[in-house]
Amino acid sequence: MSEYLVRQFLVSQMMVFAYLVGDPETREAVVIDPAADADRILKEAELQGFRITQIINTHGHVDHIMGNADMKEKTGAPILIHEEDASLILRQSAEMFRMFGGRPSPPADQILRDGQILQVGTLSIRVLHTPGHSPGGVCLQIPGAVFTGDTLFVGGVGRTDLPGGSWPVLLRSIQERLFTLPPETVVYPGHHYGPTPTSTIGRERDTNPFL
Repeated sequence: MSEYLVRQFLVSQMMVFAYLVGDPETREAVVIDPAADADRILKEAELQGFRITQIINTHGHVDHIMGNADMKEKTGAPILIHEEDASLILRQSAEMFRMFGGRPSPPADQILRDGQILQVGTLSIRVLHTPGHSPGGVCLQIPGAVFTGDTLFVGGVGRTDLPGGSWPVLLRSIQERLFTLPPETVVYPGHHYGPTPTSTIGRERDTNPFL
């Protein structure tokens, strides 16, 4: 997957990982979970000569969507989220956004569905619906890697005690949707909660203490 641009940004007080993912042939890129620091992400895109054409949320919780408004205003890119979390981004309280230093998100412009393929130039991004942390949680697969949001962390998993969460559903999502990927697949998580910023499917399958 070295032919594609992947940049990982640790943003916000919640230790969220935002990602810039792009196709060097067409110079098109997406931002995954722009929780904060839009200017830093945009500076890197500009430095690399990429134009951001889509904003993708892995799910609708405040800590992952609180930079949507800023990123959309500065790029004009549409916001994409799974259909089951589309209403969730509009139900987050203003107090929560203030607490985390973010702004309420605009509504989604496009709805994601399981198995959908998003084209970013010549780069194909496959949507994997992985509920359990939230009803509309998704992971995003590109050749050789998967962006796992709050479904799977390095040495951990997403919490299931929030509204719409379910441990049996999350476990099934991980076992059936993620652990069936090739073991060498690089895992790019949604938070920096582990000893390293990335992992692999094989390593998590073998060593993750929650699984």
